[in-house]
Amino acid sequence: MILQEKIKTNFDDTELIDKIEQLKKEKNAILLAHFYVDEKIQDIADYVGDSLGLSQKAVKTNADMIVFAGVHFMAETAKILSPDKKVLIPDFDAGCSLANSCPPQEFGLFKEKYPDHIVISYINCSALIKTMSDIICTSGNAVQIVESFPKNQKILFAPDKNFGGYINRVTGRKMIFWNGACEVHDNLKTESIIKMKNKYPDAKVIAHPECKEQILELADFVGSTTALLNFTKKDKAKKFIVATESGILHQMRKESPQKEFYIVAKDDKSNCNDCSYMKMNSLQKLYLCMKNEYPQIHLNNEIIIKARKPIERMFEISRSLGLI
Repeated sequence: MILQEKIKTNFDDTELIDKIEQLKKEKNAILLAHFYVDEKIQDIADYVGDSLGLSQKAVKTNADMIVFAGVHFMAETAKILSPDKKVLIPDFDAGCSLANSCPPQEFGLFKEKYPDHIVISYINCSALIKTMSDIICTSGNAVQIVESFPKNQKILFAPDKNFGGYINRVTGRKMIFWNGACEVHDNLKTESIIKMKNKYPDAKVIAHPECKEQILELADFVGSTTALLNFTKKDKAKKFIVATESGILHQMRKESPQKEFYIVAKDDKSNCNDCSYMKMNSLQKLYLCMKNEYPQIHLNNEIIIKARKPIERMFEISRSLGLI
């Protein structure tokens, strides 16, 4: 077994990009990248998107190999949806603070307390949490998924308490949610946004629903990463204060070069709000991953079958609602 961290290359970024492109052709591989990874990886990816778009691409691809520049639960989802494909991830340790905040054993005990509730889980969770769910949702379709059920349907929502609270406020539901959170969004402070609003009074505030309620109350628009990007393209405002992970600014600037974007920093000592896990993806790791076909995602068939059902149910409801 090859230990990537002990292998070094002397290639510069241009050479690495050329070699990655060559490997994609040689191995019939598709490179999927999340909005939050390094911009150089975004620029060479076959598709850049959020969890919903990436999961759809994982289903539809004719590639023999899926290389997922993102975090572990995303690569797991690709394997669940395309079990016959070889799924690789540049760094196996690229986890997710939100997924990690919901340990399966503890969630199982929590679920047992509410036997008359269905479980709707945000796609940002582990494969094991997916096996314990009735339906999966994403930040782009969660509200519609929840509203597709009768008002009297009792629901458990996992793993994000902030996102669950947002859905409750929008839909008037009383979902019970697991006490999990994404540290990238949960750590943002209202004081930071107020200071930025004072500094850029003509800027609109846009925020991801994984942020705390106090942050969302200050926002002019709340939406998934893709929705935030689309809003900045279509809205007439020329300046935007962005409350999510820093990586999305690359696509925003590409799509609207005439506009200005300011990320809400994680603290006073920084001017960014990076996910340390997403930033573990690098060109060198990506090259070595494709060259050596390692690290690879492995899931047993029982987990794949159980975890796929709630994802397929999400797709079914989304299609019935005209969302995809």
